[in-house]
Amino acid sequence: MSTQTMISLNPKAAKFISSPKNLFINGQFVEAVSGKRFETINPANGQVITTVAEGDKEDINRAVAAARKAFDEGPWPRMKPAERAKILLKFADLVEENVEELAHLDTLDYGQPVGLTTAFASSVIELFRYYAGWATKITGQTIPVSLPGEIFNYTRREAIGVCGQISPWNAPVSVAAMKLAAPLSVGNTIVLKPAEQTPLSALRLAELIQEAGFPDGVVNIVPGFGPTAGAALTQHPDVDKITFTGSTAVGKEIMRSAAGNLKKVTLELGGKSPHIICADADYESALANAANAILFNSGQVCFAGSRLFVEKKIYDNFVSDLIDYTKNYKLGNGFDPSTTLGPLVSEKQKNRVLNYLNIGQQEGAEMLTGGNATSSELADGYYVKPTLLANVRNNMTVAQEEIFGPVVCAMMFDDLDEVIKVANATEYGLGAGICTTDLRKAHKVAHALRTGNVWVNTYNLMDPASPFGGYKQSGLGRENGSASIDTYTQIKSVWIDLN
Repeated sequence: MSTQTMISLNPKAAKFISSPKNLFINGQFVEAVSGKRFETINPANGQVITTVAEGDKEDINRAVAAARKAFDEGPWPRMKPAERAKILLKFADLVEENVEELAHLDTLDYGQPVGLTTAFASSVIELFRYYAGWATKITGQTIPVSLPGEIFNYTRREAIGVCGQISPWNAPVSVAAMKLAAPLSVGNTIVLKPAEQTPLSALRLAELIQEAGFPDGVVNIVPGFGPTAGAALTQHPDVDKITFTGSTAVGKEIMRSAAGNLKKVTLELGGKSPHIICADADYESALANAANAILFNSGQVCFAGSRLFVEKKIYDNFVSDLIDYTKNYKLGNGFDPSTTLGPLVSEKQKNRVLNYLNIGQQEGAEMLTGGNATSSELADGYYVKPTLLANVRNNMTVAQEEIFGPVVCAMMFDDLDEVIKVANATEYGLGAGICTTDLRKAHKVAHALRTGNVWVNTYNLMDPASPFGGYKQSGLGRENGSASIDTYTQIKSVWIDLN
């Protein structure tokens, strides 16, 4: 790959990674108590980007103490809502000024094309502006109670307190922002643990948090590993709420840890989403949707359309044409403007995906295209080609377990009621899609699928105003929209005897 074809690294991003990065606690960047550091790796080439302080239990204790004091004694929860909104809007303006830098840091850290990481970084702006609007709109109710005498009853919505937030590596800056914007708008304080694979953009956000004027201790960012920093955060008795995005297995561990002081918990977990292609669908649009549903973000998406159900009438042609369509995707370094499919986040993740391909073939699936990317140009990175498995049965491992890579399992159906049953035959319920030109059919399927999100003739759409979350073992609670306001506030009922 010629270096002449590469997008130049943003100068601010280059400067940012030129020095080791530290934890952000109580408004200051500090070393870990242990002095430990870890390397963050560029998955496009396996090279070290920089080193980051490794937070552990003592660092979490420091961060929680800072957040606790900022909530119990500081100005943030007591600030006039309009003043909180101004700081959130200032932060959004700063993100807008630094979108390219944030995008480049994410491309370095998890490999995806700059065009995609720029879209993710830009989403942070709208998210914070949306929740800045909510800061002045938190209201209670007056309730006409049916008791004797002159009794006045009203409710207040109040911030929960200290929120422990654990964000994933598959869309680092945008999901970190989802963990910050809503709770901050209503006056909570935060300890955020970004994924150890992708800490850079979160630490750059910490600098912008300083610049925007958030009081010290309101936001604390502690990179570290799940079994140490993550466990300390979920178990801490002074943390009032935990929000986690990641695997279902880890989500269950977090629920157990949070039980100690009955923390409020929001979990956005795994998925094995069905994508149903009907014979009456707009064919070219359905091809594009099927590819986008599984190849977006290199398949590293919790709601990826990884179970592809195609109606029997068009199955053979559709699968063949989908294979041809995926050849338009170019694997490569995210800084190459021609790249449309980046690497997986780590060598561990690549090996996990390749292991699932082996399991699938051992169970009888046929790999029609894809697999390990072996060209010398990509050999040092963690690349897997767009992969299609055919002859898949819904009870196979590859159809039931989340692969989290660019791998789609194609299955044939002949009856709409039957495919709904099969689509629901999974422990997950996060996303789903249907392509059809029959509006009645679209509504029928959308209502029948046991999943938190359904896309009709499209896929992957999200908006700050629309709630997002899952059914079954895909999670608890919702993020975005007014649902996040519910999630990060609690209701107090006040009774006054006017006699």
